[in-house]
Amino acid sequence: MSNYRVWAPYATEARLLLGDPAAPTIFEMHPATEDGYSGDSGWFEADVAPTPGDRYAFSLRAHAGYGAPDDGSKTGDWTIPLPDPRSKSQPDGPHGFSEVVDLGGYEWKDSAWTGRILPGGLIYELHVGTFSPSGDFAGLQQHLDHLVDLGVTHVEIMPVQPFGGDRNWGYDGVSWHAVHEGYGGPRGLQQLVDACHRKGLAVVLDVVYNHFGPDGNYVGFFGPYTSGGSTGWGEVVNLTGDNSDEVRAYILDSVRQWLVDYHVDGLRLDAVHALHDEGAFHILEQMQVVADSVAAETGIPRSLIAESDQNDPRLVRPRVAGGFGLNAQWDDDVHHALHTLVSGEDHAYYADFGTVEALATALETGFWHSSTMSTFRGRTHGRPFDLSVQPMHAFITYTTTHDQTGNRAIGDRPSMNLSPAQQVLKAAVIACSPFTPMLFQGEEWGASTPFAFFSSHENDELQRLTREGRLREFARAGWNPQEVADPSDPATFENSRLDWSEVAAEDHSAILDAYRELFALRRSHPALRTPWAASVTAEFDEDQRCLVLLRSQDEREVGARGNDEFETLALVANFSDAESRVSLDSDFGNAELLHTFGDAAASIINDDAAGPEITLPAWGYAVVSLG
Repeated sequence: MSNYRVWAPYATEARLLLGDPAAPTIFEMHPATEDGYSGDSGWFEADVAPTPGDRYAFSLRAHAGYGAPDDGSKTGDWTIPLPDPRSKSQPDGPHGFSEVVDLGGYEWKDSAWTGRILPGGLIYELHVGTFSPSGDFAGLQQHLDHLVDLGVTHVEIMPVQPFGGDRNWGYDGVSWHAVHEGYGGPRGLQQLVDACHRKGLAVVLDVVYNHFGPDGNYVGFFGPYTSGGSTGWGEVVNLTGDNSDEVRAYILDSVRQWLVDYHVDGLRLDAVHALHDEGAFHILEQMQVVADSVAAETGIPRSLIAESDQNDPRLVRPRVAGGFGLNAQWDDDVHHALHTLVSGEDHAYYADFGTVEALATALETGFWHSSTMSTFRGRTHGRPFDLSVQPMHAFITYTTTHDQTGNRAIGDRPSMNLSPAQQVLKAAVIACSPFTPMLFQGEEWGASTPFAFFSSHENDELQRLTREGRLREFARAGWNPQEVADPSDPATFENSRLDWSEVAAEDHSAILDAYRELFALRRSHPALRTPWAASVTAEFDEDQRCLVLLRSQDEREVGARGNDEFETLALVANFSDAESRVSLDSDFGNAELLHTFGDAAASIINDDAAGPEITLPAWGYAVVSLG
């Protein structure tokens, strides 16, 4: 390993504190001038090489204007011991000394792993702390067989970067190269990824590069990691201001580390609309270049998935067509349309939805808002998705997510408010859509436990501000403040843990069986996997009660398979509390029932002249083969 180094352009002097945090040995650092660093680059170096297991921190003396007195004196006082912004391990949490870790020293057992692409996949989003009783990587491993049996191909893990305390969603993380010790630290994450690969599961890691969390955030002592202004969660990250090249390198090195040193198969990029980048080579495109490079080096595909509320197809448009070239993006419009139809809730951003037409449009084109008026925003929103240059598997669709559940007053899941038939109806739409489906932990059995927002900042003032901020946010959305779960209450976290004993209960197991059957159909029928827009037609009746989603193989696919079989399937769904009948065109021939849900089972009458008629109970659906 090279010597200890740190980027600290705000400092005039730097020290390395090495060894016992209670009584460290102090080494003076000097401006780095070797290996591409110039003396005025802001990099400092100690003439000491790191050894795995070393505990270390830095102390700085700041330039005037950066914490030093502005009285003509050279510098201010020495800072407290500061963790390394590029720390790979924080054994005592984000406030403590860093630890040297040799990530290359792990003996991987996944040599047979060839990776998984997103098309044809099923993603499963989870939170490490609440997924298992032990709330760590080892506990997660105990349930991998459950995910395999469900048909999951990609495990998406909410952020694991260090945070204050022992309870957090992870989006307040700091130390973007480290892993939360309470989950198992760096070695625990490597072991988890290794175990997933040996089960045939890809791993997608949720990462946050749009702001630093407030608890344990010391980067402002070192340099201009942020540029002022607010994302709503913290200061804007400095991507185009002075010294921003090093900040961009900090991010891109983190991307490479997860993909290379942890063998992670993909990254979910949180709230990319909050990345304020005015440069010609956008940071998102640079991230994709890194992912493509790693894929080329290893022969294993790497996927980048964006979260954005902008309905901006540029995110997933190929780079040769002027886009950023990301593999996929979350699609909230499908979720909002589904949620509003089934739950009846129409407050806040749900106000723009609520019709079968909105759902049908989103299923056919990707967005409901595509340069259309959003009454919630009071302006035109979104842009049409060019289906000629990007297949539809670039959208990730879902019945709920950590956000859509946790950003409710009490964190109540859809399963806590809907009947089993309504829950499985939503899953059927996601399973039969042309997009890449994603499940949120526990939804597959209708978990009765909430998933609320929780945190355990180690500063009482931060906890108070977080609590009050949530109350203000929910008040604007129309929630009763008295119902809002206290994020700092340990019970809020404990109540959000999954109860795995529910899986075997009769009412829950029926939902789980339906989920397994639905996603097995997706794997076994090419018409449900094809991502091409020409294969999708969504129709609805004039009463806005029923949806007919037609899926057929693309003619190019049939020719490539060397046969003349042309499969057409239909999802016929009733979004009302009354029985409905749907007649299909006689040109389709007879309909064969492939799947329906027992609590609201559909029936079919085939008439050669008139065509199939499908009877759907309230909130019922049928997946049928036509022809």
